[in-house]
Amino acid sequence: MIKYISFCLMFFLFSLNVIAQDEEFKTFLDHNSKKPIESLIELKKIYAQSVEDGNVLLEGQCLQQMGKLCYHQGHFRQSLEFFLKADKVFNNANKPLSLAANLSDIGVLYYYIKQPEKAMKNYLLALKVYKNLNNLSGQATIFGQIGQLYEKRQQYDSAFYYQKLALKINNQKNDKNVEAKIYENLGSIYEDLEKYDLATESFKKSLSLYQKQHNELGSIEVINNLGDILRKTGKYNASITQTKAAMTLAGRMGNIYQLASCCRDLGKAYELLNKMDSAYHYVTLGYKYTIDLYSEDGARQVAFLQVLYDINKKSDEINKLQSDKKINRIIAFSGILVIILLIVLGFSIFSRQRFKLRDQQLLAKQKDIEHDLTSLELKNLQLEEHNLKQQLEVKSRELSTHTLNLIKHNQFLENLRWTLQAMVKDDKRDQKKQMNQILTDINQRFNNERNWKEFTAAFEQVHHQFLENLKKFSNELTSADMRLIAMLKMNLDSSDISTLLGISTDSLRVSRYRLRKKLNLAQGDNLSAFIQRL
Repeated sequence: MIKYISFCLMFFLFSLNVIAQDEEFKTFLDHNSKKPIESLIELKKIYAQSVEDGNVLLEGQCLQQMGKLCYHQGHFRQSLEFFLKADKVFNNANKPLSLAANLSDIGVLYYYIKQPEKAMKNYLLALKVYKNLNNLSGQATIFGQIGQLYEKRQQYDSAFYYQKLALKINNQKNDKNVEAKIYENLGSIYEDLEKYDLATESFKKSLSLYQKQHNELGSIEVINNLGDILRKTGKYNASITQTKAAMTLAGRMGNIYQLASCCRDLGKAYELLNKMDSAYHYVTLGYKYTIDLYSEDGARQVAFLQVLYDINKKSDEINKLQSDKKINRIIAFSGILVIILLIVLGFSIFSRQRFKLRDQQLLAKQKDIEHDLTSLELKNLQLEEHNLKQQLEVKSRELSTHTLNLIKHNQFLENLRWTLQAMVKDDKRDQKKQMNQILTDINQRFNNERNWKEFTAAFEQVHHQFLENLKKFSNELTSADMRLIAMLKMNLDSSDISTLLGISTDSLRVSRYRLRKKLNLAQGDNLSAFIQRL
């Protein structure tokens, strides 16, 4: 009982700790710093704590969030590494909804680094999970992303189909961020088809939704797209205004990737206005941002790693101190529990010994009774075995006696027959008819079926089912064959067998030969040995 209470207490404390961690993570997401290193530091702290406490879901969420952070800063390689780690964690923890969201993020990353096949693969995996969970928002997001892929492949019919399907599904959930992205995708399709009015209308709807949701990255991309349309329709000054607004927002976010994109668009607009100095300035600045994006990537990665190393080092020290405190508290609590348990254990041992002694006495009596019963059963079995042996011996003697009587009986008849046959040859003709009748009666006595039935019954009692089993070897065996086999099984010599069967030794050899053929014995196989083995 005490063990159960202590376990429940520890589980309750662990649950409070997990809830506190989740609240800390939500607070971080609500007040996410725009400084990437500080954000990464905070995420790494939460991640380290989640690993220590075994909070698998929070661990995966931290990895996914760090992947998003690196993606927004243009660090795609590091972003992919975090996403893949999160994918493994969600898979092992069986968290399908988190897994699908992470797969969607991986697909977006592959889309931006121009690997559409891998992007599609991850989108389809995420879509399968969302359909299994009947998650409409997730399905709408994935359909929009798939439509975006078809747009880049210039398969506009498929692109429109998936974007409108995404919009239709999202109307049931009314997710504004998803709706904004779908309108952005529709605007891009119309722009590719040079339907600039429809493109502008879709982009404006998207921008309005992004701004209401305070999605700055989405707003930057849409503002850039509006600037592109204005430039393509000859409204260069308006285009420059839009692009500079996007550039200001990208600068505030510190997103070098978007800054470089804005500079390239401004360079194109100024070139069309024939303002070559400004065009050159922004092209050069864009080139600088691009160089910085790749040249600073290594330095930023080193900075990230240094920060992570310092955090982990300090965290390890703090965790060690906290662990020591926890251990001391656990030791003190355990000491009290041990004392209580010793008292309870002593009382339990004393009570158990009393019950054990009583059980042993009952068990000893039960064993004595079982022993007596076992001995009695053994004696009964021995007596039954002895009786069976005696019965078998009696039956064997009866069979031998019966066989001997048959032999003597047939020998007597045989002698009498030969005597009468001699008398028939020598006596007068008026006595031959009477003597022939006597010979006929004697021959009939040789084949008296009753005697053979008695013999067969006695034989079956000694050799159970022998004659029936023999029929498995041949279906052509006659009653005469079965009698011959029974004689051979009893190891009788040929003279006794011929006497019992009332035939000559030559006829016996013929009968043995025919029996070998019926039993399909190979040449050289001994008939008597074969029958003895059965």
